[in-house]
Amino acid sequence: MIDQKDIDNVFVNYVKEYQDINGTYVQVYEKPPTALEFLRDSVQPNRPAIIKGGFDHWPARTGWTNEYLRSAMGETKVTVAATPNGYADAVTFDPITKKEYFTMPHEDHMTFNTFLDIVEGKQVSENANYISLQNGSLPVEYSAIENDVDKDINWCSEALGKKPDAVNFWFGDDKSATSLHKDPYENCYAVIRGQKTFILYPPTEYYCMHESVYQNAIYKPDTTTNKLELKPLDGTTPWIPVNPLYPDFTKFPRFSHACPITVTINEGEMLYLPALWFHQVMQKGDEGVIAINYWYDMHYSNMLYPTMALYRRLLTGIMEENRDLLDNEGDSDLE
Repeated sequence: MIDQKDIDNVFVNYVKEYQDINGTYVQVYEKPPTALEFLRDSVQPNRPAIIKGGFDHWPARTGWTNEYLRSAMGETKVTVAATPNGYADAVTFDPITKKEYFTMPHEDHMTFNTFLDIVEGKQVSENANYISLQNGSLPVEYSAIENDVDKDINWCSEALGKKPDAVNFWFGDDKSATSLHKDPYENCYAVIRGQKTFILYPPTEYYCMHESVYQNAIYKPDTTTNKLELKPLDGTTPWIPVNPLYPDFTKFPRFSHACPITVTINEGEMLYLPALWFHQVMQKGDEGVIAINYWYDMHYSNMLYPTMALYRRLLTGIMEENRDLLDNEGDSDLE
């Protein structure tokens, strides 16, 4: 008979071996790398990197003041993610139903001027408001300013042999954070204003994440009070319930084996975040935080992708007893 302790020991040894080999080292490029340097030192080993001076030539680098953004965007309607606690797309406990849900934000639609009024404190909002629409938000909602940044990161595009799938515009403040998750993209994340702090974990630490499957929910404003309330939805989503800022090792004991790599990306710097790395993101800035990121689709032929699918079926499917992940073998979503 197979002993569960033996299985745990095998995974712990695997996690520790990668940690012992790589540590918490993060490559820092003092200037933009060549495509060959980037491919050899960062992409192929699937390790994060900080790039300095990578977008000093962008008009947005110094030109995106609030005054300029008001003049360019003004009364344009934009999508704003609103939550009562600052966590969109996160596992949330509902005190009414006594259950945890994968909860999505309320998508508010307001003029860009109204959003800036909230950021500047000219208009009061009880919610955390975050411009975080993805899947190509820059050309879709911010076409008036999209030419203030490059359409791609040339050395990254050359190294990967492709153009980005999506370019996204992010604008928020320290009320909003991104819960721990992973994306199937090679990510170049440029901080134009303020500061972003990323807590990173390599894909080898999937064992530590305690991913499970949660019923979906969404925040909706109450018709009487207008306060955001959690409303359950049909469907489920696999997600990570652990908050690395306040980990509960009694509830999530495997997370004690995880080793965080914390990096702070300052204004004018770029983070290369490799595909399938787990990350939680915080931000701060006196006038709000603005960033642009470029998503390049990962190479699915790489063994990392099916390996992560194996981990999900074994750990989340079998060990966490989420049978639907085993019954639906066609589900290859690793986001």
